[in-house]
Amino acid sequence: MQTSLLNKPKSWLAFELNVLRRLDFDSVSIPFTVKPSLGKYLKHWDVKIFANNLLESDYIESKACIENNDDKLTEEEIEIILEDVYVPHYKLKNQALRNWFNETDSWWFDNVRTNIEKLPSPMSRAIALSLGMSVGDYVLSFDEETRELRQPLSNVYKRFWSVGDDPVNNGQNNSCQNKNANEFTAENYTDLMFLRLPRANNQTVKNNLGWKGWREEWIRGGDNFWSELERKQIGILGTHIETKSQYLSLLEELFKTASHIKLWAIAHVEDSFVQTQDIVETISRVRRVDTIYTKDFSELLGTKAVIITA
Repeated sequence: MQTSLLNKPKSWLAFELNVLRRLDFDSVSIPFTVKPSLGKYLKHWDVKIFANNLLESDYIESKACIENNDDKLTEEEIEIILEDVYVPHYKLKNQALRNWFNETDSWWFDNVRTNIEKLPSPMSRAIALSLGMSVGDYVLSFDEETRELRQPLSNVYKRFWSVGDDPVNNGQNNSCQNKNANEFTAENYTDLMFLRLPRANNQTVKNNLGWKGWREEWIRGGDNFWSELERKQIGILGTHIETKSQYLSLLEELFKTASHIKLWAIAHVEDSFVQTQDIVETISRVRRVDTIYTKDFSELLGTKAVIITA
């Protein structure tokens, strides 16, 4: 059975790194940083990273991994985060948690979110929030049949903290931002833009995120922001799309915005909606295409990964 589009990977890290090794660059801007893995690996190459995503949850995760060169949470900070986390109060500060978790778990996440604000620095808060998102993903990975295998959430939090990788110090002032892709691209002057194209879809941001929407609601403290978030993305690549021509038009606008960046690497997961040739023709209207790299995963996943340099 062919894997559905929603279940297909958004990227293949090894393939991306293999292509990027062929390019000459000391700094990179990444307008859509859904996961910080690529940026973290590039830090090992002493590349200066500028990462971005409009979602606060992705921004926080990138900040904890990419912008962070040295910081780790201390045992004292862990004690602050987990103090009285199962003690209920008059009511939940974030009522939206009940859309995702049972009452006991909701109190845990609500109290942890409050306690994290007591930490002394923005970086320690980002690291703590990133760990908390991992705990939530852990909780939601269980169903009725497997729930009895779950560990207490505070133990899980400590476990993620204890086994986490040390931060990578690349000797650079890396930056993570929380803006729309066009604004971010216009402001950053780097050697390379690595643009991992968002998939074209006709869903709202919330519906497109599916169960991962809990992360954004936990970070933001509720669920009353979705309409405003959607409004901010109108006319920007990454919003919901009705037609291919609309998608390619928004893509061309971003390419024009990025014309000050010397080298581009455009990563695309080919599907029936937007073909590689469509992307190549759109790039060609702004600058000359250099090389097209492909990795065929058709037998395994029914799709193909493509990186276009220009």
